[in-house]
Amino acid sequence: MRIPVELAETVAAVVDEGTLDAAARRLHITPSAVSQRIKTLEEQLGRVVLVRSKPARPTEAGTAVVRMARQVALLEHDTLAELGDDSSPDSRTTVPLAVNADSLATWFLEPLARLSAQHPVVFELHRDDQDFTAGLLESGTVMGAVTSRSTPVAGCRVSALGAMRYEAVATPAFAERWMPDPDQPATLAGAPLVDFDRRDDLQTRWLRACGIDEALPTRHYVPASSDFASAVRLGLGWALLPGFQSSSGLDGGELVRLGGPPIDVPLHWQQWNLRSPLLDAIAHEIVAEGRRVLRPLDTGR
Repeated sequence: MRIPVELAETVAAVVDEGTLDAAARRLHITPSAVSQRIKTLEEQLGRVVLVRSKPARPTEAGTAVVRMARQVALLEHDTLAELGDDSSPDSRTTVPLAVNADSLATWFLEPLARLSAQHPVVFELHRDDQDFTAGLLESGTVMGAVTSRSTPVAGCRVSALGAMRYEAVATPAFAERWMPDPDQPATLAGAPLVDFDRRDDLQTRWLRACGIDEALPTRHYVPASSDFASAVRLGLGWALLPGFQSSSGLDGGELVRLGGPPIDVPLHWQQWNLRSPLLDAIAHEIVAEGRRVLRPLDTGR
């Protein structure tokens, strides 16, 4: 049995765009043609590849087909580059990547900008918590991911990036109000804090390390990295911020450290284990930048 590339690309387009109509516009065919292609593939495989929901999502079989389509597109790009093909200078290969919010807001875009200037590539970024980005690799949604997971995802290879260090900070006025004894972080028990979302456990980990009941503080939820940092700078609550986002405020007196232990979040780069000059170039830039700006993973506190 063979899977026609055109049919696999159609499934990937539907998954990317969310609907058959949107995939049809991308592929420059009619929605009925998209539907027919998917039906043909499902008949050939004897399996359903797409759940017709809104947005459409792949089944387990469909996930494998989408992964195949992305790998074929990548290999096609590398082959054309090797052949020196320049007949379509405006044609760019789409590379989906996953990254955690704090990396995206601080250091991750610089290597992508360099790559975009050097290669005919556009990036589709998926933002998620570093503990969950590896799942996007497993599903074939992305080709590479910044993740806290050091064990390689099946079919992927991993490189250490470094650790992002977080420290508990607040405005001086907030600290004076809620933490009258600057040497006793435990006095913060009644102070409101800021969480990114309900999966964010950094503040909870800090509370536990300081011997504070995690159920005591009230919590704001601000699910955007730059807005999260702004909420702290505006005095909405205290939180742990990476040095990228707190250093200028600390130097300028707009923020103060609250004490307690810093928390280091290890980050790794994982990507499909394919022989691909483009993927290798992406890994080289991202890993080099991560190792330049992040703390070495073996550095003590």
